[in-house]
Amino acid sequence: MTATAPAASRAAEILSRPIALNGLTVPNRIAMAPMTRMFSPGGVPGEDVLSYYARRAAAGVGLIVTEGTYVGHASAGQSDRVPRFHGEEQLAGWAKVADAVHAAGGTIVPQLWHIGMVRKQGEPPFADAPAVGPSGIRVDGTEGGGKAMTQRDLDDVIGAFAEAAAAAERIGFDGVELHGAHGYLLDQFLWAGTNRRTDAYGGDPVARTKFAAEIVAAVRETVSPDFPVIFRYSQWKQEAYDARLAETPQELEAILAPLTAAGVDAFHASTRRYWLPEFDGSDLNLAGWTKKLTGRPTLTVGSVGLDGDFLRAFAGEGAAVGSIDNLLDRLERDEFDMVAVGRALLQDPQWAAKVLGNRIEELQPYDAAALKTLS
Repeated sequence: MTATAPAASRAAEILSRPIALNGLTVPNRIAMAPMTRMFSPGGVPGEDVLSYYARRAAAGVGLIVTEGTYVGHASAGQSDRVPRFHGEEQLAGWAKVADAVHAAGGTIVPQLWHIGMVRKQGEPPFADAPAVGPSGIRVDGTEGGGKAMTQRDLDDVIGAFAEAAAAAERIGFDGVELHGAHGYLLDQFLWAGTNRRTDAYGGDPVARTKFAAEIVAAVRETVSPDFPVIFRYSQWKQEAYDARLAETPQELEAILAPLTAAGVDAFHASTRRYWLPEFDGSDLNLAGWTKKLTGRPTLTVGSVGLDGDFLRAFAGEGAAVGSIDNLLDRLERDEFDMVAVGRALLQDPQWAAKVLGNRIEELQPYDAAALKTLS
């Protein structure tokens, strides 16, 4: 089902409003969601990556959130084709990407990432590095192939995130996003299913937030006061789609409050379907509850622009172009502040231009073949 012409005009009006994230003014309410692409051999983004992001900025995406980039810790990743946010050659490539996005009229933040216990030892870029996590437990509950982090490990990772954020500001990015979602390292600390520590970093929800809050605080101390720090989080994990950090708004507030106090300027609340309510008794989605509880700007994400959820789309089933009327209703009443578009924007680099230009009927339906290219 596609949006009607009147809805398209309304889309342009609502989505074209600028938004302030700390000291950054984003020209509109459309963000590009981070999506791992694996087109950066040696962890270095090249001209094809530069063009990929610049095309979408030129078509009207207000904020580019890059694919996840590994911070400078040996256990951070498990592919030599995923970009890194450390190293002279890697950062030089990213500086060119930032310049190109700015020249196209957009703003850009790197997503800083550590995969934690998702890592399999023996994989590049640093084959000898072990998987590390709060308790040496993987998201599926299994043990082995990794280790529980020592205080030295924790300090090293905190430092790696802070160094990456400082590099982002130095080479011209507009802010940073910290990846605390989907069962990766920061989320492994937040979730009771993988965090069984008995020290200050484990226990109740506030204690489980300590590591992520320390990373936020270290980043905040390293960058300028007006440099935006965005925190992405989710309830679900890649191997546990029904997992939940919080069963009630009160539990969610206990997790978000320390992050807010540590210096998060905006939250990116990841859901599989943005239109679903997060808790009983309210229509608010996860981003809506996050804004209500923290007072911070929020980004919503989850099958935006698709007639169906992303899991079927990734499986190759495709997804028709979906109506965005419900999304516009929520934006208009300020339930959340921005919308991050993923697969719909992957398929159609002109998605923002078509929506903002009242050409919704021209949008392309998603095809999983788009994952194989940097179109």
